[in-house]
Amino acid sequence: MAPSMSDVIHFTAVIPAAGIGSRLLPATKAIPKELLPIVDTPAIQYLVDEIVASGISRIVFITAKGKEAIIDHFDSAPDLEALLAGRNKLDLLEKVTAPTHMAEYVAVRQERPLGLGHAVLMAKKVVGDTPFAVLLPDDLIDAKRPALRQLMDVYEARHPHGVLALMEVPDEDVSKYGIVAGHMLDDRVMEITGIVEKPSIEAAPSHFAVIGRYVLHPDTFLHLERIPRGAGGEIQLTDALAELVRTGKTLLGCLFEGRRHDTGDVFGYLEANIHYAMKHPDLARKLRASLPEWLEEPTL
Repeated sequence: MAPSMSDVIHFTAVIPAAGIGSRLLPATKAIPKELLPIVDTPAIQYLVDEIVASGISRIVFITAKGKEAIIDHFDSAPDLEALLAGRNKLDLLEKVTAPTHMAEYVAVRQERPLGLGHAVLMAKKVVGDTPFAVLLPDDLIDAKRPALRQLMDVYEARHPHGVLALMEVPDEDVSKYGIVAGHMLDDRVMEITGIVEKPSIEAAPSHFAVIGRYVLHPDTFLHLERIPRGAGGEIQLTDALAELVRTGKTLLGCLFEGRRHDTGDVFGYLEANIHYAMKHPDLARKLRASLPEWLEEPTL
């Protein structure tokens, strides 16, 4: 039986995009890291595509001073559009105008860099009392079924207070992530009983790391407002989620299916460009032919 309108959960997506992109300096000195291209498309556009493909039509960007270009990318550009139309470059015109009409966009300025939790809290008035998704721009996930939609499916089926994207990582990467404790409910879903932020391998409760996709209950905002500042004097989203678990709320993890790239890291950024170029109809053949030659060239 199809769900009635009253059964449908309406989500809002939040993209925290106020960071300085320090791992990619100097490229990000004047250009928001979210707009660095993956092949021919700004990285943040891949997130918006994932959000829309997951069935969400309202997106909140949390920005900062110097990040106005992110909003410009999703706004109309009359002069450019007229130029492309006049030159009959209709394929390029479609690529330029498509992002403008994909969703409803709201921009909220984070005036001070007080952490991811603070950035998410900035979206409270826009999100209201409905569930919401958080997508971190550094994480691109290429999947047949959008990774965000996979989390939303778990949320809608089980009605927890949150669903986090999980990925199993090797020993050497454990200290780079929030690592969860818990027990598996099935092959892909875990009930989380604790979260440790960037533990040593000796202190880690598992090898399951939290990746930049979250589906959260609006009560999360209450925990963000109550928790003290954590590491670096910042409001940490991980601390709020850990507090949520301590108060007895159900928090689930989803081992998503798909390939994830950390585009905030230089190697991850290069790897993402190669991965998406190999999916590009005009570039894949040329790239496949030229890669062996590059690999055989001696280092200068």
